Amino acid sequence: MSTTTPDAAIGRRTLRKVALRVMPLLMVLYFVNYLDRVNIGFAGPNGMNRELGLTATAFGLASGIFFLGYLLLEVPSNLALHRFGARRWLARILISWGILATAMAFVPNGTWLIVLRFLLGVAEAGFFPGIILYLTYWFPAEQRARAVAMFMAAVPVSTAVGSLVSSLIISGGEGLFGLTGWRVMFLVEGIPAILLAVVTFVALTDRPTDARWLADDERAWLTARLEAEARETAVGGHWPLRRALTSPRILALAFVYFGVTYGLYALGFFLPTIVAGFEQQFGTKLSVVERGAVTAVPYVIAAVAMVLWGRRADTARTVRATAWYVAAPALLGGIAIPIALYLRSPWTAMAAVTVCAVGVCAALGPFWALPSRFLTGAAAAGGIALVNSLGNISGFAAPYVTGWLADLSGSQRAGLWVVGVCMVAAAGVAVLVGTRIARERTPATVDRRAPSLD
Repeated sequence: MSTTTPDAAIGRRTLRKVALRVMPLLMVLYFVNYLDRVNIGFAGPNGMNRELGLTATAFGLASGIFFLGYLLLEVPSNLALHRFGARRWLARILISWGILATAMAFVPNGTWLIVLRFLLGVAEAGFFPGIILYLTYWFPAEQRARAVAMFMAAVPVSTAVGSLVSSLIISGGEGLFGLTGWRVMFLVEGIPAILLAVVTFVALTDRPTDARWLADDERAWLTARLEAEARETAVGGHWPLRRALTSPRILALAFVYFGVTYGLYALGFFLPTIVAGFEQQFGTKLSVVERGAVTAVPYVIAAVAMVLWGRRADTARTVRATAWYVAAPALLGGIAIPIALYLRSPWTAMAAVTVCAVGVCAALGPFWALPSRFLTGAAAAGGIALVNSLGNISGFAAPYVTGWLADLSGSQRAGLWVVGVCMVAAAGVAVLVGTRIARERTPATVDRRAPSLD
């Protein structure tokens, strides 16, 4: 005899329908977004650095300056999305970043590369935190870590697939339109963002109340569920926008995100260079495409781990438990990465890099479930954007510091030690933040056991 209540059955049906309708498009958007952000990592060791005369430090600056532009407009962009709706605002972001991403195919020198990377960051500002905010409009808290993990699985997938695709374009596109291979790669990989702007404007739905593709009872259930959670969150203390933007708690979360994404961007921008260096370090000879395939392996494994860990993190019933789901993989990755370049074969070195990639990616889904535990409305829009923008300073710091240390020391080892320290520190602060929030929270007044997506 079934014990499923009619309300629970509606909930499962609704969340399954939302996941099938919303998540595929969001994952495709983030796949293209992240690829356009990090494909400079494939261009660098495959002709760009040589053609433009870039040192490791200059390459790190060009890679990381994207995030300074990103930082400037992150919060106002997310507030605009909250006010005007995701459909219009995300389409605007897609068009502007797509134009700039394709323009990088025609840079004449390192200066113009740096300028366009900065402007690309300005154009993309608000995209990622906008999606995180958008997910809070559609998924109850008990499903949010899994939803974020599914969305962010596009990061390792885009790096894995992007490694192969970018390598194939660079190798096969040499001379196309009179351009060198790396320029063809920028041109080809920038165009999808422009096309997806049209798809986003037509297909995306702003809020559940606008979702005509949900039945009346499904729309009513989801709206009531999310409104109840918003009221419950408010019981723990009202967070106006000003408080969200100045809170030490938000700044602490930004530090955690900085530490985790420091590892993400250091690997994303420099792993192709590290793999290319295996020839000198270990005598391993790999073609451009083979290097792309080797670079893809850690991210394929990380993508699987990310989704499975996000599913597991949704079983956490407290903020403190969720924080541990962030801290544990961050600690694992932080310990693994400095070891990588001290190992004596490319196989063991890539094994350590893979453990780090798994740790970085697994921590991201549970992390973005934390801010929505105490923020709603405009405070959530501003707070999430601030955490993302401050945390993404790592996107500037990681490639620049890693490149500078490589030039200074003649190896990648010092840079990877910094990655490890940042990730271990992030793990410690995550535990402290989770413990502090748990102590301050009022006991829940709403049953948080949302129906499963399974």
